[in-house]
Amino acid sequence: MNLLVLDQDFESIMAIDSFESFLWVDRYSANGDFEIYSLVDPEMLSNIKQDFYIYSSDSEHLMIVDEMTIKTDIETGNHLLIRGESLEAILKRRIIWNQTVLSGNFQNAIQFLIDKNVMNPTDVTRKIANFKFQASTDPTITSLTIRAQFTGKNLYDTIKELCDERDLGFKIVLNDDNEFVFSLYRGADRSYEQETNPYVIFAPGFENIINSNYFETGRSLKTIALVAGEGEGVDRKVTTVGGGTGLLRRELFVDARDIQSRTLEGDIPEPEYMEMLEQRGNEYLSENSFVKLFEGDVETTIMFVYGRDFFMGDVVQLANEWAIEARARVIEIIFSQNREGINVVPTFSIIEEENYSQ
Repeated sequence: MNLLVLDQDFESIMAIDSFESFLWVDRYSANGDFEIYSLVDPEMLSNIKQDFYIYSSDSEHLMIVDEMTIKTDIETGNHLLIRGESLEAILKRRIIWNQTVLSGNFQNAIQFLIDKNVMNPTDVTRKIANFKFQASTDPTITSLTIRAQFTGKNLYDTIKELCDERDLGFKIVLNDDNEFVFSLYRGADRSYEQETNPYVIFAPGFENIINSNYFETGRSLKTIALVAGEGEGVDRKVTTVGGGTGLLRRELFVDARDIQSRTLEGDIPEPEYMEMLEQRGNEYLSENSFVKLFEGDVETTIMFVYGRDFFMGDVVQLANEWAIEARARVIEIIFSQNREGINVVPTFSIIEEENYSQ
């Protein structure tokens, strides 16, 4: 793994080849992050600054330095801790400034949000000059639709919630022209439930699972949302999404008062307004879903190689020694290095066939 420090003009100013530990995390539908822990090095102190970039040869992502700590200890020596997040975190620096109504094609709506708040905002001081949007031609993305309304919400949070609801990934990468390129994507299916792509299987029988941790939780699960929009008292507009009965019903209240039927573009018809409330409810249900995760020390360098046979967001076939078998999406890759060597640990989100919202 080759690490380089880039300045704000994306010029390489030094290589990082000496550290005690290193952690680099890429994610499917969220920003990644990194951490470098080393003895205090005068060269690193003089060359690594806030808003500089860290490049890794093992990742398509670029990290932004946003935190530095010097720890002084008489016994262990002086250490430097450098942290940061990947380019997707740029979106956290913007809010949806004006009331925005989204209706129609989902990808076009995401592009509209980015265009109005990053690429071509009315206030030129909000513009990020080297930012561009790359449209996907994947029919599973281009066929998606949306009807929603936002005002003042953080841009990153909005895009993440909309993508999570549709099981989409998003990323921002640096191209050869030093532009930040945003795109939506969905990983390929490499499980047993398709015949287009070669299978990728991690299972004891293939001897490519070293250690594994299986985790599931329903603590935050909500199955039905009561969404309340504009109006007061008995005149307030409300709707529900989801369902469930008895003990299996878990209720959630969503205050969507910010969604208004009267907009700068004119009045929104009642059916379309209710769809916007439903969209907001589905976003909150997506944030409060049943979670199944499988984290494994799997062999990713011989039989099925990450970056060659499978990629971020892909769906693979998964099994452990306890007869838990499922299709699972690669949602995170953790690269780490210390004195004991280099380790690559994927995190899988199990694709649950049962619909918990019914």
